[in-house]
Amino acid sequence: MHKLRFIIFAPLKISIMKKGTIFLNILILFVFVSCNEQVVEQGDRGYHVQVGDRVENIDFTFPNGSVMSLDDLKCKVVVLQCTASWFSVCRKEMPFLEKEVWQKYKDKDFMLIGVDYDEPVDKVLAFTEKMKTTYPMALDPGGEIFLKFSYKKSGVTRNVVID
Repeated sequence: MHKLRFIIFAPLKISIMKKGTIFLNILILFVFVSCNEQVVEQGDRGYHVQVGDRVENIDFTFPNGSVMSLDDLKCKVVVLQCTASWFSVCRKEMPFLEKEVWQKYKDKDFMLIGVDYDEPVDKVLAFTEKMKTTYPMALDPGGEIFLKFSYKKSGVTRNVVID
């Protein structure tokens, strides 16, 4: 079981101390856009989870057919970046995440996983190539991973930090 550490709503700097030895400084540029039609409490910003909630195991399937689970990433800080090729905010965020987060921390106890919201493999591959990102991009048919954290009608760009 993993613990939800942060739900990122706006530009901020996060410092996480992991096992007393690793400090991870992430500056995430995040613009929240929501076309939320559901009634949600003010302040939840489209998330139905809270900081500190336990996260059940998630299996991530990648375009090449390989599978990785959240359980495989124990002892790592994991950032899930929910994205979609058609969403402009995602396209603006991805180069920043690639350069300022993934390239700086990929060799540490850290994993950034893009989670592409309900798009076919060919579109995900083309999107990843166009964005020139090298961090792994998981498929999310039907938005099942997205829905573990957010309401269906919430804005797609979501970043969740799991420790």
